[in-house]
Amino acid sequence: MIPLRDHNYHITTPIITNIIIGLNVVVFLFTLLAPHGLGDYIAYSYSIIPARLDLITLITSQFLHASFGHIIGNMLFLHIFGHSLEDYFGHVKFLLFYLFCGVVAGLGQVAVSPGSLVPILGASGAIAGLMGAYLVLFPYSEVDVFIPFGLFSQTATVSAKFMLLYWVGAQFLYGIGSIGIGGGGIAYTAHIVGFGIGWLIAKKLPPKPEIIPPSSNYWQSRF
Repeated sequence: MIPLRDHNYHITTPIITNIIIGLNVVVFLFTLLAPHGLGDYIAYSYSIIPARLDLITLITSQFLHASFGHIIGNMLFLHIFGHSLEDYFGHVKFLLFYLFCGVVAGLGQVAVSPGSLVPILGASGAIAGLMGAYLVLFPYSEVDVFIPFGLFSQTATVSAKFMLLYWVGAQFLYGIGSIGIGGGGIAYTAHIVGFGIGWLIAKKLPPKPEIIPPSSNYWQSRF
């Protein structure tokens, strides 16, 4: 189930979300097009290596990606869920929240594989944190999704609650299934920890007034 867009009304430009997406794309293209060996050196040097953890890599690893599929998927999720949360938090708090979720997610992955020399990289943990917060703050928002199923693939509109619970449930199942057979390079623990910390932080936030779209149709549907 791949999200395509949400239906939330937005009142601000997602400056931080766009900057983060831009930085991720620039870094990915630089490592991809760098002279032979340099890209691999950068990716390895600034990724999280659990066996010799350097704290700065908890931040830098969030801006590195291993493939086109990796970055496209992450940036799609960030674009969809980041806008509404940046509206809610404000630009600076959103940035701090995003980075914090990524750091905690990275530490979670280190905790389950402390002796590993396999690099951990990507924005997935931070984005999972956004998804956890989105579940708390916008559970009934409508999200357009693409459901890949061969010739029967289709689009649908579902609640954010349904889509996000499906996603985190899949992470649990994939994570359990990867125990003892290798995780295919996917840090499922980071996803789950990131989602959990985002959910927990959002749960502790004081409620804010609902953003009301300036539309007469909206009022008609509400009353």
